Amino acid sequence: MSLIQTIIVVFGVIAIAYAAAHFKLLDERVGDGLSDFVFMIAAPLLLFRTMVTADFHGAAPWSLWIAYFSGVVVAWAASDLAIKYMFGRDNRAGVVAGVSGSFSNLVFLGMPLVLGVFGQNGFAILSLIVAIHMPIMMAASISLHEIAMRRDGVFSGEAHLAAVVLSFFKSLLRNPFVLGILAGWIWRLVGLTMPQTADALIQTLASVAGPVALFAMGMGLKKFGVSGNIAAALVMSVIKLLLMPAVVLGAVWFLGLAPFTAKIAVVAAALPAGVNSYLIATRFGTGQALASNSMVMATALSAVTLAFWVSVVTYIFG
Repeated sequence: MSLIQTIIVVFGVIAIAYAAAHFKLLDERVGDGLSDFVFMIAAPLLLFRTMVTADFHGAAPWSLWIAYFSGVVVAWAASDLAIKYMFGRDNRAGVVAGVSGSFSNLVFLGMPLVLGVFGQNGFAILSLIVAIHMPIMMAASISLHEIAMRRDGVFSGEAHLAAVVLSFFKSLLRNPFVLGILAGWIWRLVGLTMPQTADALIQTLASVAGPVALFAMGMGLKKFGVSGNIAAALVMSVIKLLLMPAVVLGAVWFLGLAPFTAKIAVVAAALPAGVNSYLIATRFGTGQALASNSMVMATALSAVTLAFWVSVVTYIFG
């Protein structure tokens, strides 16, 4: 499909799901169930199969990771400073703002978008980012929240660094995305051959991950909604959708990434924040409205900004 067709299809599915939830054609529990299916089964299997079968030659993972996470660092810092100095919020809200301004929705939105625009080769490169994205972002958010709690005079978190580290790794090793990626790399390194029947079964379940993720996301947007903190959420959205991909664009050019890899890095950076930002805010007990509003507003605005960034990288890198 062309870029415009892909954008229309991707956001069309989200809009249909949102309408289904808004007019109560489907119970919101359906959206929760679909999200669980994608999170627990379809997406991990897709990541597993990609790790096993993809050709990563020329993807330059270290340069790719440096370029992408340079954007994360700048966007996180800008969001943290903006929420504290423009809106007078505390350090804990600064961490939530940092997550909302830099945590890309790589799976629920990025996966179907990249597959639609760039195909399986594009998704293979996206998977290299996904492979370390969740662990790094979760580790950063947990660590910075512990620091923020102490700066704000709140000590309800883990008292010892060892306990924080242990809790993080336990959570990480229970994450289906991480398990799917690890299993795929282990399978690949061992050099096992995938039985044809097993591969067909995995592919059948993995192939529906994209559309089901979009539908679940659309229903989730209706569930979370927008209420209060509009100006702050708009600032976080601008940082996420414009500043972060601009920084990554500069980084991929400076580092000399291969054109195709550079395109995926910038588009991944241009994705809006997903539900993980809200879940982190809920876990921390602060900034839930900010995270929810940023997610909904950025997702809506990204229908335009993603088309812009895909056009920009296509013009620059071919």
